[in-house]
Amino acid sequence: MTEALVYEVAIGLLPGIGNMLTRQLISYCGSAKQVFTSPPGKLQKIPGIGQTHLKTLINHSVLNQAESIVKQAEKENVQLLFYTNKAYPDRLKQIADAPTLLYYKGTANLNQPKIISIVGTRQCTAYGKEVTEQLVQDLAKHNVLVVSGLAYGIDIAAHRASVQHQLATVGVMANGLDIIYPAVHRKIADKMVQYGGLLSENSFGTKPDAPRFPARNRIIAGMADATIIVEAAIKGGTLITADIAHSYNKDVLAVPGPVNAPFSEGCNYLIKSHKAAMYTQIKDLEELLNWDLEASDQGSAKIIKYNPEDFSPEEFKIIQLLQEVKEEQIDNISWKAQVTISQVASLLLGLEFKGVVKALPGKKYQLL
Repeated sequence: MTEALVYEVAIGLLPGIGNMLTRQLISYCGSAKQVFTSPPGKLQKIPGIGQTHLKTLINHSVLNQAESIVKQAEKENVQLLFYTNKAYPDRLKQIADAPTLLYYKGTANLNQPKIISIVGTRQCTAYGKEVTEQLVQDLAKHNVLVVSGLAYGIDIAAHRASVQHQLATVGVMANGLDIIYPAVHRKIADKMVQYGGLLSENSFGTKPDAPRFPARNRIIAGMADATIIVEAAIKGGTLITADIAHSYNKDVLAVPGPVNAPFSEGCNYLIKSHKAAMYTQIKDLEELLNWDLEASDQGSAKIIKYNPEDFSPEEFKIIQLLQEVKEEQIDNISWKAQVTISQVASLLLGLEFKGVVKALPGKKYQLL
């Protein structure tokens, strides 16, 4: 058990300190431990920290609870991934409301080059199941990590097909990892730990209450390159997931179905309203994500624009970050690069003098 991990778990147990405020605190203080050990005078100068937050932060009673959670995680072979951990899903870091701590049990790389979420109605038809199985079979050649929600219907069909084709698959749950819901899926969940894993933002003992499912859906959408909706009613959690993915500027695809089929109504609506691209075959996904261009790209030499030897490790980390996101606000650069606000400001100024980055309105920066 590491002391740093106990503090990282503890900060998430503080009432009223959500994910976004946690990242703000880490940006200014440098680490979770320093948040707890910083004097009140320093904490109250951090934007967003009021007197109520200050009283919460100086109460260290949550440390004992955090220590118990860390011990249970070690006992049950569960990884506790704080958002500064290299194993934390990088794609998920890009969204503003990403959880700061994840509970993960499995073997899959959560930063696999290709990640696709497959979701749909719990009351899937034979058509939906057949399309899902064919979709996963076609994804196998791309060595994709398949993400879904372990629910009845399309979700479990995607997980089962992935296990069958030895494709890594992760089930994101709305409860603690010590509870398998629905319980009937325990057998496939055990196999998934071998071929992929189980993931949750909820601590041990958390029950799958209804309000937790929309929060679960944002993780499914946020950690993937694209979300594919196989079957969905016009109302329900599946369309919520599609809306979330759309709000994250993630690609959404939907499988069309008969106009008189209740569980194709949601998919047809997404396509009709241009909220989703139509998925009829694997080529649709390959072209949307430019996977079809990879073969030619692999044969051509990659041009390295920036040489790591010309920059400090901290500078190059910022350069790599901006290469991925094109432009970013200084606060987000701070927590993504795990460098304090003052250090980031100094590093960006240095990179500006070197003619590498450019300042934009709204405290944003981009590479030249």
